[in-house]
Amino acid sequence: AGAFVGLGCIYFVFAMVGATIVRVPAEGWKPAGWQPPAIPKKLTTTANVHVNVAWKTPQFWCIWVVLCMNVTAGIGVLGQASVMSQEMFGLTVAAGAGFVGVLSLSNMLGRIFWASLSDVIGRKNTYFCFFIIGIALYALVPQTGALGSVLLFVICSAVILTMYGGGFATVPAYLKDMFGTKYVGAIHGRLLTAWAVAGVLGPVLVNYIRQYQIDVVGIPPAQAYNTTMYIMAGLLVVGLIANSLIKPVDPKYHLAEES
Repeated sequence: AGAFVGLGCIYFVFAMVGATIVRVPAEGWKPAGWQPPAIPKKLTTTANVHVNVAWKTPQFWCIWVVLCMNVTAGIGVLGQASVMSQEMFGLTVAAGAGFVGVLSLSNMLGRIFWASLSDVIGRKNTYFCFFIIGIALYALVPQTGALGSVLLFVICSAVILTMYGGGFATVPAYLKDMFGTKYVGAIHGRLLTAWAVAGVLGPVLVNYIRQYQIDVVGIPPAQAYNTTMYIMAGLLVVGLIANSLIKPVDPKYHLAEES
C-alpha cells in the first residue's frame, strides 16, 4: 500500500506541474526561424474537425482499431512477462522481475524513439512498422522457447514493448494530422476507450488461452504460450488492415468556417 501511495504522490506532483506550465500556443504561433514544409504531408490537415463529429468518421474508428490491436498485443505480453519467462525458460522469480524491468525500460524508450521517427516517416508508416515487425516477432517468440534462447526471447519482447509504448506516444500526433489541433485533446480522450478495451482483452486472452492449453489440451506450461503468441500476431494483422484503410478526412466533416 505504501508503494502505491508513494507513486500516487509522485504522479500528482508531475501532473500538477504539467497542468501549470502546459499551454495551447496562440493561433498562428510558430518557433522562431521555423518554416512549415512547402508541400504538406499527405495525411496532415490544416483544418479542424469537432470532437462530436470526429467519432462519426471512419478514420476515427480505424485509428481506434489500430490502437486497440497494438495495445492488446503489447499489454498481453507485459502483464504475463515474469510468469512467461519463468515457465518458458525456468528463470528465477528475481530474474523474471528483472525481465519486467527491461520491458518497462523498452516501453519508455519506445515512446521517444518511435514518436521521433514518426515525425520523419509519418504516423501511418510508423504504425505499419509496428504491425509488420510485431507480426514477425510474435511469430518468432514460440521459436525462442523451442531453441531455448533466453537472449532472443528478451530481444523480441523488448522490441515488442518499444512498439507498445511508441503506439501511445504516436497516436496523439496521428489524430492531430487527421482532425486538426483544435479538439485533438478531447478526441484523444475518446480514443483511449480503445486502451480500456485492450486492457481487458489482452490479459484475458493470454490467461484464458494459457490455462485452456494446460488444463484441456494437456500442453506443458512451457509451450502453453505458443498459441497465444500466434493469436496476438493475428490481432496485429487486423490492425495492419485498419491502418491501411486510413485516408484523409472528407472535407464535409471540417468545421464550417474552415471547409
